[in-house]
Amino acid sequence: MSVLEIRDLQTTVETEQGTKQILRGVDLTVKSGEIHAVMGPNGSGKSTLAYTIAGHPKYTVTGGTITLDGEDVLAMTVDQRARAGLFLAMQYPVEIPGVTNTNFLRTAKTAIDGEAPSIRQWTKDVKGAMEKLRMDPSFAARNVNEGFSGGEKKRNEILQLELLKPRFAVLDETDSGLDVDALKIVSEGVNRAHQASDLGILLITHYTRILRYIKPDFVHVFVAGKMAEEGGPDLAERLEEEGYDRYVDALNVS
Repeated sequence: MSVLEIRDLQTTVETEQGTKQILRGVDLTVKSGEIHAVMGPNGSGKSTLAYTIAGHPKYTVTGGTITLDGEDVLAMTVDQRARAGLFLAMQYPVEIPGVTNTNFLRTAKTAIDGEAPSIRQWTKDVKGAMEKLRMDPSFAARNVNEGFSGGEKKRNEILQLELLKPRFAVLDETDSGLDVDALKIVSEGVNRAHQASDLGILLITHYTRILRYIKPDFVHVFVAGKMAEEGGPDLAERLEEEGYDRYVDALNVS
């Protein structure tokens, strides 16, 4: 069993108004096979948490630790984190002109595994994964995310997840911008990846609708850069009914 452990994580970012603290002492432990949903209002720092785990240079860690099976993640470069088994599905996937999906995926797989996959088996794997995600075969030859709709970009992120087979996946609002059909297809892909390899998942979302398809073991309420409450799936149901106002109000009072 692998363990991704975050302890007292504190992060700042530079703004026009100066240095701003975003994460204010985050504690979180995700084990292999567990699904953790992180929910909270806009601007609470959920995406900052995702990007800090992945190693985005925009964010400066000023305190705390992130370890993967005892290894210091913060000491790793972004590519080292990927090879260690960390994966980030971005809220806004970027376009990469001039790089086809096929070349991108095989290059990434080679870099992570340390050797190139067999052409025959790799072609079969890519085709099979695309079929399950209901992606047109022509997308394999198109440039990464270029001209893709929002839903197509999200499916492409899950295609990477299924093919690269990480140990832990951070899914940053993978449900945003998806209609009901696309949400179901993307969720099915996440569930396949989870079941195939005992994948640990950190699922960041505003809404509970994706939790109808991806069942969390733990739910965390994230407000003002830290965990405000933690519980089981029933906590998500309560948030659906009550929203986040009481957490924000309690923060304003304190």
